[in-house]
Amino acid sequence: MKTALEQLPQQKTGRQTDFTYEQKFDTLDAAHKAFHAAAGRMLSVNNWHDYAGAGSAEFTLCNNQGQELEVMAEEGFFISIDLPAPGPDAGGGVEWVLVEKLASEGGAHTAEEYVLMTLRPVADPRKAAAEIAHFYTDESTNTFIVRRDGLVLSAGAHGRNETPNNEVVGLHDKIRNTAIALMARVGLSGGQWQKLVNGLIEYQEAI
Repeated sequence: MKTALEQLPQQKTGRQTDFTYEQKFDTLDAAHKAFHAAAGRMLSVNNWHDYAGAGSAEFTLCNNQGQELEVMAEEGFFISIDLPAPGPDAGGGVEWVLVEKLASEGGAHTAEEYVLMTLRPVADPRKAAAEIAHFYTDESTNTFIVRRDGLVLSAGAHGRNETPNNEVVGLHDKIRNTAIALMARVGLSGGQWQKLVNGLIEYQEAI
């Protein structure tokens, strides 16, 4: 089987980012149980704000018409992202991405098990317009991985080909997307993703 990292999109242009967090367990059973809990959190997109904490973006899982879904993420679903900043005109005030790929491998008795989800910027599914509703172009991807390697559980957010979306968009979005992409480039988005991957492993559900 392919490892999780072998399934990341190839880096060709723009910026690459990697944010990871890991925790080691005393037994394989404990590591496997923690993996399942963290994988469930990764697929519970509507709760990502809770896992990342105060000041983070709001994520909403949607169908292909932009209507909110209260289920686990699946390939072909959309996610709206409400950043703590002015949103794009093309997305009606929010960014939009598609769950392009969802893959899982392994089990309790394998050396490695993982769940992987790749997101790609897309147009607002509620509109007929084809403008990408995100501050990055649709060449960009962000892949989230929850992985157990032996006794070590890790979570990661891996950005590839991150390029500002400032060509085929309106003037307002061109200025806005360039500014936010620049903020991301100097590290201001890193805190968001680092807090999320930490939370995928550390978050404690209320009993």
